[in-house]
Amino acid sequence: MSLLAIGINHNTASVELREKVAFGPEKLPQALQQLTENQLVNGSVIVSTCNRTEVYCDVKPSARNKVIDWISQFHQVIPEELKPSLYIHEEQAAIRHLMRVACGLDSLVLGEPQILGQVKQAFSDSREHKAVNAAMEKWFQKTFSVAKRVRTETDIGGSAVSVAYAACTLAKHIFESLQQSTVLLVGAGETIELVAKHLAGNGCTKIIVANRTRERALTLAEEFGAEVISLPEIPEHLARADIVISSTASPLPIIGKGMVESALKARRNQPMLFVDIAVPRDIESQVGELDDAYLYTVDDLQSIVDSNMEQRKVEAIQAEAIVSEESAAFMTWLRSLQGVDSIRDYRTSANDIRQELLARSIHALQAGGDPESVLIELSNKLTNRLIHTPTRALQSAAEQGEPARLAIIRQSLGLDDPL
Repeated sequence: MSLLAIGINHNTASVELREKVAFGPEKLPQALQQLTENQLVNGSVIVSTCNRTEVYCDVKPSARNKVIDWISQFHQVIPEELKPSLYIHEEQAAIRHLMRVACGLDSLVLGEPQILGQVKQAFSDSREHKAVNAAMEKWFQKTFSVAKRVRTETDIGGSAVSVAYAACTLAKHIFESLQQSTVLLVGAGETIELVAKHLAGNGCTKIIVANRTRERALTLAEEFGAEVISLPEIPEHLARADIVISSTASPLPIIGKGMVESALKARRNQPMLFVDIAVPRDIESQVGELDDAYLYTVDDLQSIVDSNMEQRKVEAIQAEAIVSEESAAFMTWLRSLQGVDSIRDYRTSANDIRQELLARSIHALQAGGDPESVLIELSNKLTNRLIHTPTRALQSAAEQGEPARLAIIRQSLGLDDPL
């Protein structure tokens, strides 16, 4: 048994190379089948995302170059192009690497939680294709428990480190429950889509999407069950919104002070939160001067993100300590399994010798041999056979001048250490 992790990620390889060696859904079944049929590979899991491609294996000793060659051949990438970007981890280093990946410690965004789900899906896919053996099962299940421990004992994933996430976190702090709040999203681009995902994840069901292009807004609305309006319709719907989050490419402000004053009047001065994450700004800065209107810009959110990222770095120190502790413990357990195999083999060998000599002695007695002579011969032969190999090991260690090896053999035989 030899655990191996081979891969590339956002730190070691360009986007172009990562695209070349990605295992998409259409390639994964064939890849797992080829690894399963390889006699040097006992079990395998392939993790492939936009930021990383990694192959985790339980392999026969000295098989890592074969796995590298297989990756090159499978993707038709010349080894000289691939190898400079590869990282290779074996045994405890491989165990530790997988744990760091699952905990978000090796991610582009420190502590991001999505990677754990991706690793779990990769493991599930390998299971489905019968590519997981007992060692891989234990390795990944232990990794998932470590990731849970890190999330429980540290706050590495608890702080907003994206502008979209920060906007939702800010809304949660100001409003007691997003489930009762109505949110107006202005725009329908990637940032607003991320905001919508975070809102939905926090139980928000009352979402209005305002966008210049209705088709794009409809696509977003269908995913989150939102209502769609056009940009010119914002004034008549603004009073319904408790929270307004805006991110468009408009060169001029879309929401002005007068528009907000009218909305607040219609709301009987119930407070409104405005989060402007557009550059140039979508909301006039004078809106922040109004009572009951709370305006935050992208600069305000970025300061929150920067502060939270520093906090995640602090939490990562504790997370790294947990990973180091757990990977060492798992490696010790794996080594103990090798000891179990050795003990079983040793007991089997000794028992085979015992049965062989016992059978000879019984045959001698049945043939009329003197019982005392038969027992003496049995004891002598049994002793000589059992001590033969240890005796040769002691002689070899002494002759080759290896006192450390000699001491280990003496200790294993229950002898006193040599002076």
